[in-house]
Amino acid sequence: MMRTILFPILLFILFAGCQSRQAMKSRAPVGQAVPLSFCAPKTVVLDTEPGPDGSLTPLFWGLTDHFSYPVSTGSKKAQKFFDQGLMLAYGFNHAEAARSFREAARLDPECAMAYWGLAYVLGPNYNAGMDPNTLPHALEAIEAARARMHNCTAKEQLLINTIAKRYPKSKDEDPQPYYQAYADALKAAHRQYPDDLDLAAMTAEALMDMHPWDLWEKDGAAKAWTPEIIDLIEGTLAKDPRHPQAIHLYVHATEASGNPERAIPYAKTLERLVPGSGHLVHMPSHTYINTGQYHEGTLANERAVKIDSLYVETCHEGGIYPLAYYPHNWHFLAACAALEGRGNRALEASRYMADYVVDQKLMYEPEMATLQHYYTIPWNIMVKFAMWDEILAEKKPDDGLPYLKAIWEYARGMAYCGKGNLDAASQSLKVLKTLETDTTIAKMTIWEINKATDIVRIARYVLEGEMAYRQGKLPESIRLLKQAVDYEDQLNYNEPPDWFFSVRHPLGHVLLEAGQYREAENVFRKDLEEYKENGWALMGLYQSLAKQHGRSADANAVLKRYKNAWQWADIKLGSSVVMN
Repeated sequence: MMRTILFPILLFILFAGCQSRQAMKSRAPVGQAVPLSFCAPKTVVLDTEPGPDGSLTPLFWGLTDHFSYPVSTGSKKAQKFFDQGLMLAYGFNHAEAARSFREAARLDPECAMAYWGLAYVLGPNYNAGMDPNTLPHALEAIEAARARMHNCTAKEQLLINTIAKRYPKSKDEDPQPYYQAYADALKAAHRQYPDDLDLAAMTAEALMDMHPWDLWEKDGAAKAWTPEIIDLIEGTLAKDPRHPQAIHLYVHATEASGNPERAIPYAKTLERLVPGSGHLVHMPSHTYINTGQYHEGTLANERAVKIDSLYVETCHEGGIYPLAYYPHNWHFLAACAALEGRGNRALEASRYMADYVVDQKLMYEPEMATLQHYYTIPWNIMVKFAMWDEILAEKKPDDGLPYLKAIWEYARGMAYCGKGNLDAASQSLKVLKTLETDTTIAKMTIWEINKATDIVRIARYVLEGEMAYRQGKLPESIRLLKQAVDYEDQLNYNEPPDWFFSVRHPLGHVLLEAGQYREAENVFRKDLEEYKENGWALMGLYQSLAKQHGRSADANAVLKRYKNAWQWADIKLGSSVVMN
């Protein structure tokens, strides 16, 4: 009970310093954001006018209570801001990290490592490429650091010279050779200072940044460059199993592998290791959703949204963090809740995310069209939980947002099927087929990971398969849903998945209805490889086994697993889909 009372008080302390910052002048962006990868556009670092006392940013609660990376400075407060900047960078809040490094430099203008930190966060990261417009600022920071190297230790001088290898002199140059040189220089520095675990983590990060979200084949086999990364991170964790950045990177490095379970103990540690970083608090859910621990994933994201909600609403910051990382927490919360059978919680979270995206007004901009995908998630949740009346009450999207219109038509078509109005469903399918070839949708991607057209294509086959099922055309339904599964399997890894959620659930259900119990069993077992211990597939597997002669013991064992997986659910299943 004390923890429940204390948590909001501590969060108030965390963000109290932001209140004074509201009096500061508005921040002008150094560069404009352009969508690139996973859940974030390119890096944007916002400039800051000083407050009345000259400060650029406050010290936040819950970031560096148990962390410090000592640098050469005569100012204890500058050291605190340096530590905060590094931890914010570890938590992928690079704009706020830049402000902390600039504040460290303000407090100690001769602290070379403060400028190193600024150069560090202006570069690319695992989720975002570098905005070329920030290059001059990175080069300026490096020159400022080099001009103060006489104040540094030998290791600090090495780090400054290493970061200098990261950036080309002109934004017209290909940056990749420079990123490779930077990674190679970090590897050499790590060999020279093997006990510096932050340096080891930076090295692993640089290697991962060379191959963002491209560490594993679809079958879970490692890409050629992955073993080096894994070995480096695991070596770091062997020396310090509580290193926040090493854990953060390990979760990312293993989540798409064939063995994400190896990160579970570290994910558990990360849950409360840096309680002031919403992103680090959220990160364990990347492991949990891939290991069947959906309730733990829900809880992790509920904690993360509390932290980030206060940060966004109190500090009113711009940049990528509130634009992408914050709604990502709600997105993940909706996914985990859906997989544990909590339809109401999933819908609530997805609606909050959708409303937030609309408030940002950016999804109407062509270069930010990816944000439209967030807006569609409530409709997918409603389909998953057979909320037919709720779907039909949803307002039609603007004609200028064809991707939204496509998913809206898909959801309406599914609702009409559920309510037995196949004529209306046929009209939705007709519109959906037209939108499948829409040129605007063809240009849109989900953070450049998957094409929006591919999502619309899956929706079309699922709706067409559902219509065939409702018409009693089971072989045709099975054929169409198998085609949808094939398209779903071709999607690139993203978390949460861009198709929300598994087509194998309706496919398995139709196979059960068709009496093809052995094939249904195979479908559900395959689904449990993709979404481990999800109750939807477990119920389907139970049904398929119960219908097969001599498999009752197997069926009862699966039923126990289902009851455990579904203990938090707000619905009961009679198949792998909601029978409504």
